[in-house]
Amino acid sequence: MTQYRRISAIDALRGFALAGIVEFNLVQMSGFARPGGAAADHVGAFVWESLFIQRFFPIFSFLFGVSFALFLRTASRRTDRPRLVLSRRLLWLGVFGALHTLLQHGEVLRFYAAFGLVVLLPASYLSRRWALALGLVLTLAGWVFLNGVAIIPGLFLLGLAAAGYGLADTLEQRTRPLVIALLVVVPVAVFLEWWQFRGGVGQAHIGRVVSAGTVVALLYALVFLLLLRTPPGRALEAVFAPMGRLALTNYVLASVLILAADRAFDLGGGTTYGPLVATGAGIGLVQAALSVLWLRWFRYGPLEWLWRCLTWWRRVPLRAEAPR
Repeated sequence: MTQYRRISAIDALRGFALAGIVEFNLVQMSGFARPGGAAADHVGAFVWESLFIQRFFPIFSFLFGVSFALFLRTASRRTDRPRLVLSRRLLWLGVFGALHTLLQHGEVLRFYAAFGLVVLLPASYLSRRWALALGLVLTLAGWVFLNGVAIIPGLFLLGLAAAGYGLADTLEQRTRPLVIALLVVVPVAVFLEWWQFRGGVGQAHIGRVVSAGTVVALLYALVFLLLLRTPPGRALEAVFAPMGRLALTNYVLASVLILAADRAFDLGGGTTYGPLVATGAGIGLVQAALSVLWLRWFRYGPLEWLWRCLTWWRRVPLRAEAPR
C-alpha cells in the first residue's frame, strides 16, 4: 500500500491546534457563563478570548485543506477515481460528525464534511492560483458574515493552495520566509488585539474576535513552526506530533474527557477561567501520553483506522510492524 510521507511538523502543528481547541470547547460544553461588556471590566475574559477563541480553529481548518490535497495526491497514485474515494472519505467524516453531536452540539466535523464536498472537491480541479485567490475572497467574506464557521471554506482553499505551491513538502527549507512572514504579521496582530480590546468581550463582539483570531492564528502557527527549528522544538514535536497523527480520535476523545471533567468538578458553575484552562492543559497532557503509547504499537489511531477502512472499503493493517 503506497503511503504519502508524513510531515512531522504538520502533524505537530495539528496537535498544537487540537490542544488549543480543547480550551474553547471546555467553556462551550460546560455551559460556563461568559461575561459581556467592556474588556477593561472583564480582564480575565478578554485574556481568555484573546488567547483561545478563533485562535486555533483556523489553524486546524487550514491544515484540513492541506491534508485534503496530500490525500488526493496519494489516492491518485492508487486509483483512477481518486475523487470518488475522497467523496466517500468526506461522507464518512460527516457520519462521524453526526454521531459526535451526541457528545458535543457545537462540533465541526459535519461542517468540514459538507464544505469538503461542496468546496474542496470542485476546487481540486482549479489551478493553485485560482484556489489561492478564491480562498482569500471567501476568508474575507467569512469575516464580513461575522461567523467562525463561515471562514471554513476560505481556509480550506488556502490550505489546498498552500499544498499546491509545495509549502508542506518544502516546509523544512522555508525558515527565512517564515521569519519574514512573522515580522509582517506581528504588528497586524497587535493592532487587531487592541481593536478587539476596544470592542469588549462576549458574544456581541464576535465579529472582531473572528477577524483578529484569524491573524493571531497565523501568528501562533508561524511562532510554533519556528520553535520547531530550535533545540526545545524537538520536545514540542515529540509531544504534539503524535497528537496530530491521531487528530480525529483525540478530537472525539476530548469531548468525552471534557464531559467527565465537568461532571466531576462542575466547571460550568465556576466564576473564573483558571480551572477551565488548567483542566484543558490536563486533558492535553493525557492525550499526548496516550497518543505516544498508542503509536508504539499501532499505525493509526482507532478512529483514523476505521475512517481509512471505510474510505478504501477494505480492511487495512493496524498493527505497527514493530514497537517504536
